[in-house]
Amino acid sequence: MLTFMSSPLMAQQNIRVESKGAVLNTFVYPHANAETIVLLHGGPGVPDPMHSVIDLLRDRFQVVYFQQRGTGASDCPGGTYGIGDYIADLDAVADTLRLEKFHLYGHSWGGLYAQIYAQEHPEKLLSMVLCSPSSGTGEVWKQTEKEVMAFNKAAGSTWQWLLMGWHSIWGALGSDRAYRRLFRRVLKNYNAGFKVAEESYDWLDGIAADPVNNTRRSILAYPPLKRMNEFSFPVTIIYGDKDIYGESRKQVIERYPAAQVVVIENSGHLPWAHQPEQFSAAIKAHFSRSL
Repeated sequence: MLTFMSSPLMAQQNIRVESKGAVLNTFVYPHANAETIVLLHGGPGVPDPMHSVIDLLRDRFQVVYFQQRGTGASDCPGGTYGIGDYIADLDAVADTLRLEKFHLYGHSWGGLYAQIYAQEHPEKLLSMVLCSPSSGTGEVWKQTEKEVMAFNKAAGSTWQWLLMGWHSIWGALGSDRAYRRLFRRVLKNYNAGFKVAEESYDWLDGIAADPVNNTRRSILAYPPLKRMNEFSFPVTIIYGDKDIYGESRKQVIERYPAAQVVVIENSGHLPWAHQPEQFSAAIKAHFSRSL
């Protein structure tokens, strides 16, 4: 059985990775002779630093986290946000760090990003964790958007919902500031009813409208994801029982019929913050199976 033990850790490294039309702000948490896990944050366009997930994993793995193109301190001067660009970005990170195979962890949109990459490059993955993943591309993405809208409408007051709509309109027109205000409200809705540790949300200032709007268009235009009846690496799917996604979750579960599915009790879309012990147990169980 895998045991996560404390071990000497090397200092975090911050590097710039050049990709197709982008320069990615990348953080590496080295761990000598350990396997690597790459983290894909949600959004798109929202540079969640994923500190709690990194802290959980870095004693056992070399952890790699990068801010996605156009997000945070990652530049995208060409303004291209095609799905092929995102695949190229992850390849660029792997190539720069000389990773032949690695584990992949994706949350929310990052969970959909991970599924797309796994479909394109299954040979590169040791395992995959999908934490509250977005459910799919095209029409399925539209379904998840409706579910998220319904969740947020129910989570706050009428006035708060109207303000969210106002900020969403201005964000769609290109306002970074409007999206930052919108996602601040979204984060409060996600955490409503849960006891979470206080932390700074200054990273919300790294939200940018271009990746939000243009990535959404690319997701809508991308073909439906294939059912993966057979895959050579372990997959774990984690949801909170009060997650923002509803019926569309079935799409993910049916896509990976051999996956381990974990539903964390009394948790929403951010299970590492809402139920850290249950989340930690799910992560440890995944890597016990994958090694």
